[in-house]
Amino acid sequence: MEKVRGFFLKAHQELSSHHSYTIYKQVGENQGKPLEEYEKQEEQGEEDPAALIMDMELRTINQQGQKQGGPGRQNLTPKLIIHLILINLLVFTLAFLLGYIAFRGSCQSCKDYVSEVSDDLGYELNPEATGSTLYWADLREMFHKYLDEEQLKSSIRTISLLERSSGSPGMTTLSHQIRDMFSQQKLDHVWMDTHYVGLQFPDPVRPNTLHWVDGSGNVLGELQLEDPDVYCPYSAKGSAVGRLIYANYGRLKDMEELQKKNLDPKGHLLLVRIGHVSFAEKVSNAEAFGALGVLIYPDPADIHPEPHKKLRLSNHTAVYGHVHLGTGDPYTPGFPSFNQTQFPPVESSGLPNIPVQPISANITAQLLRKLSGPNAPHEWKGTLSDTPYRLGPGPTLRLVVNNHQISTPIISIFGCIEGHSEPDHYIVIGAQRDAWGPGAAKSAVGTAILLQLVRTFSAMVRNGFQPRRSLLFVSWDAGDFGNVGATEWLEGYLTMLHLKAAVYVSLDNAVLGDDQFHAKTSPLLTSLIESILKQVDSPNHSGQTLYDQVVIPGQSWETEVIRPLPMESSAYSFTAFGGVPAVEFSFTEEGPCYPFLNTKEDTYDNLHGALQGRLPAVARAVAMVAGQLLIRLSHDHLLPLDFSCYGDVILKHIARLNEFSGDLKARGLTLQRIYSARGDYIRSAEKLQKEIYSSEDSNERLMRMYNVRIMRVEFYFLSQYVSPAIYPFRHIFLGQGDHTLGALLEHLQLLRGKGAVNGSLRYSRPRLEEGHLRRQLALLTWTLQGAANALSGDVWNTDNNF
Repeated sequence: MEKVRGFFLKAHQELSSHHSYTIYKQVGENQGKPLEEYEKQEEQGEEDPAALIMDMELRTINQQGQKQGGPGRQNLTPKLIIHLILINLLVFTLAFLLGYIAFRGSCQSCKDYVSEVSDDLGYELNPEATGSTLYWADLREMFHKYLDEEQLKSSIRTISLLERSSGSPGMTTLSHQIRDMFSQQKLDHVWMDTHYVGLQFPDPVRPNTLHWVDGSGNVLGELQLEDPDVYCPYSAKGSAVGRLIYANYGRLKDMEELQKKNLDPKGHLLLVRIGHVSFAEKVSNAEAFGALGVLIYPDPADIHPEPHKKLRLSNHTAVYGHVHLGTGDPYTPGFPSFNQTQFPPVESSGLPNIPVQPISANITAQLLRKLSGPNAPHEWKGTLSDTPYRLGPGPTLRLVVNNHQISTPIISIFGCIEGHSEPDHYIVIGAQRDAWGPGAAKSAVGTAILLQLVRTFSAMVRNGFQPRRSLLFVSWDAGDFGNVGATEWLEGYLTMLHLKAAVYVSLDNAVLGDDQFHAKTSPLLTSLIESILKQVDSPNHSGQTLYDQVVIPGQSWETEVIRPLPMESSAYSFTAFGGVPAVEFSFTEEGPCYPFLNTKEDTYDNLHGALQGRLPAVARAVAMVAGQLLIRLSHDHLLPLDFSCYGDVILKHIARLNEFSGDLKARGLTLQRIYSARGDYIRSAEKLQKEIYSSEDSNERLMRMYNVRIMRVEFYFLSQYVSPAIYPFRHIFLGQGDHTLGALLEHLQLLRGKGAVNGSLRYSRPRLEEGHLRRQLALLTWTLQGAANALSGDVWNTDNNF
């Protein structure tokens, strides 16, 4: 009997150890009854289960015996007792196994790593807390309750009316107001970070100009720029004189198409239209082909594909955009711009050496009418009225750019809600605060959502909710100059951030329409984003979730929603420079984007009108996506990052090398090592998944060890063999430089006399250099192998045959 009793005690202990629900003390009304019932259940649960079962058995048998008219205990033969014990043991064992299997099926850490959160998932207030459980449904309801749509609307309108260009008095005032708001919400830590960076502004005394000139360089007349204060930050200063050529979007393939038509961009000024690639990429491509200067304009075909729409960008408006092929302060590349710190005179390699100026569609029409030469291909033609689209060359122009550099203090504001279990691990969420013009879509929406999230999470914490990891809210300055604020902060704290920052969420450019939803993201967050979209209501399709709205039946949801991280996003800096997985959300129109972005017409009324009055609802939907993402990232015992997905990502990228396997073999090289490294990564990921599956999430020490390995996966893909001062974007898939897979592919293209393999960056070597090719292949291989080794955990778990 003692053995049977011991078995029940052991089973009870095992069952208790597998119980993963953790407890929050929920603060609010009408909590008395559930709490009393819970405490009563807890008290009952502390009784000896074996004693309870045996007592029940004896009472039942005794009652049966009394009904038969004799003393109950006289009918209990040893054989009957054994049978009863075995029956109860069998029933208990079956119930235990079924309960354990059901529990394992619902456990987060047991499903392919990232799964949808069920409503029975609870969260822990603190290790000693007692009280009612806050389940996932409770957290969503609490977030819904405190998220105020009217306050969002008011904030967007107010912020869009403020003058907030970087370095201005208005920006300084707004910075202190946001800091005070963070402090009023009683966040655990609030502070400001100031950097002194080199920003470029127009010279008010000597404005930029564009003139007609004759063959001898004599001025014939001036084309009066209709938006003289619109400019391209980081354009080269000086003048350029040359005949004009129309180059479509300024992509590499556009340049190559001109060369095929015997129109070499070299020695000419180029006229390019907005779209497809960034301003910086257009200028970089033009310079690579020898152009002397660039004019950039908005074509109605790209801005207004539906002429009947009332909201249209004026033909007299130019579009603002920086032309630094990179992020951060280009005069201190790879390291921070702190005040009174001496740095060697160095400039980013992404700065152009040719002048650039944005112009209006009206000025462009005057230029195009002067062009001669062949007609532009049909797909190159825009919709400027009464304007023939010819390639040129046209008359000679002189472009003069007098922008000047100013050392400018920029201020970023930080507020932190400290986590209770892993306070040194941060979930960072940020938004650009500055704007060149009204900037309703550019930064007012993102800043308003950020402030609303601060209020919402602060209210949740005051009502009993605490994250496991710290939530760090940031308002960035100088975003319009290439995410300078975010990048400078990363550069200043790079040595610690890759150890502490788990994920970055960007709110920039969040609402540019309402037809489509896109997530520009690291692969690690893709599965989590899918589960969140299934739980957020669509802002303009009643009864549907966002997932239902964006996914087309029969097509992959990732094809419709997921996009790569663009360089102009602050999320790109976090991932490609800092090795932190990041995401940026955007609602957009089907077709061309919101037409007023980066112009003086980016006002609240225009944005609200473009969304037909649905701006607050769409902004709230973005806040719901971001908020639920933050809840999952900051509160799940195990970080919900799908580290196993990188096995497929690696295969997708290196499969492009297969085309050259024969050429490499002829030179005594093989791709086998790269495929072997990928195999090691997959095995390491599977091994970690099995370890997690067999562990208990109540073991805080073990969970922390797993989370540390998971949160550093992105960092593993930063090349350790190049200097961040020379190659800031060290990510081998997303970065820029010799160490990347893209650079290796471009080098391999030279084996067959082909040009660049992508649409924006041209490989600089004119011919194949076999020694350098071997080095590229070796370092890329070992970066992949290093990622596999790091994921496997401890040194004694790796097994590499060098």
